[in-house]
Amino acid sequence: MSELSRPEVAIDIVDDRTSSTPSDAGFVRVRRLTLRNRYGGKSEPSRDYPYDCVERAATDAVGIVLYARSPDRVCVRSSIRPPISLRPSYALPIPQTSADPTLFEIPAGLVEADEQGEEGLRACAARETMEEVGLSIAPDAFFRIGPGVFLSPGLSAEKLYFLAAEADPDSAVAPTMDGSPVEEAAIIRWLRLDEALEACRSGALEDAKTEVAIRRLAEHLAQDEGRTTDPGGHGE
Repeated sequence: MSELSRPEVAIDIVDDRTSSTPSDAGFVRVRRLTLRNRYGGKSEPSRDYPYDCVERAATDAVGIVLYARSPDRVCVRSSIRPPISLRPSYALPIPQTSADPTLFEIPAGLVEADEQGEEGLRACAARETMEEVGLSIAPDAFFRIGPGVFLSPGLSAEKLYFLAAEADPDSAVAPTMDGSPVEEAAIIRWLRLDEALEACRSGALEDAKTEVAIRRLAEHLAQDEGRTTDPGGHGE
């Protein structure tokens, strides 16, 4: 679309002040940079500006859209998200009424270094499905549902790819889990698709990737049935 033609921009690293101290190493690292923009067709670059961004060893992830038919249902899983309960009260435009750190989300997981290409994404989805939901689904049963999206591009370069597969909820066994406390005490639910869409509209489902996944699934299933669906999730 010509309306979405992007300006030509290149970014130079002027200075990198990222700490190299081993004691600072962790799951993520903060890169502290000074950057400068160069613009296509313009001789003058931008002024130098400070910028922090977050990196980790596994940059990208898969969002797993598991669904069942008759009736149409979608799988969500509770996850413990400590930053929610640590939100600074002084900086919130609308006061937070609860410190509950849990969200219902679609299952998801980081793509490992050896999981490359479309085949690697499907392998990752299969592995994470057993780990988080306890369902054994072959990698080749997964298919992409729309393009990948950036989750928080002002902070991280993470890109999420949505992979869907039809599943039988009754065949689930105990999830293998990854040993992390944030996965403990998880609740798995199979929501009717119409109820899931309403939960997105009402705010009962607050996770952005989950709302995108549910709306894409609704569109995909509607197209399969020769129907259309509007952005609000109402079929025609």
